[in-house]
Amino acid sequence: MNNETSEHSFNPITFKNSEILILGSFPSLESFEKSFYYAHPRNQFWKLLSGVTAYPINNRDQKMYLLKTAKIALWDMVQNCKRENSLDSSLEEIEVNDLASFLEEYSSIRKVAFTGRLAERLFKMHFDYLEIETVYLPSPSAAYAKMSFETKLENYKRLLVV
Repeated sequence: MNNETSEHSFNPITFKNSEILILGSFPSLESFEKSFYYAHPRNQFWKLLSGVTAYPINNRDQKMYLLKTAKIALWDMVQNCKRENSLDSSLEEIEVNDLASFLEEYSSIRKVAFTGRLAERLFKMHFDYLEIETVYLPSPSAAYAKMSFETKLENYKRLLVV
């Protein structure tokens, strides 16, 4: 993939009763290949959510069940961009998703959680006026090795409470 390529993010995964919206920045190249959020095999996202909820995550259906049962919605801050690789630092010409309209439509969402600093920065830059609780989750990326899986899991358990 080169810098000339423009891509679109996935549609949000949400349910009528979702209470927490987890926002990443933009899907990895591996996620695009598999057409699903957090699909890189070394990304710890699904393992962390499984640790929080005790639900299995062996396939897409189980992951969807986990999200629905845990009242979690998933989306990304970036709708469209150019990039050279999967790193957030390579994203250019960023256009953000319309989170204000999304949160208005899904009024049951009471908390927004970010899985990356870019997502958090973009939210604050564009939607800081929204009156909703926000939290930063430690990055589930394999590239973020400063924190052990166990410590990340403790943080996810504490922060993903509505």
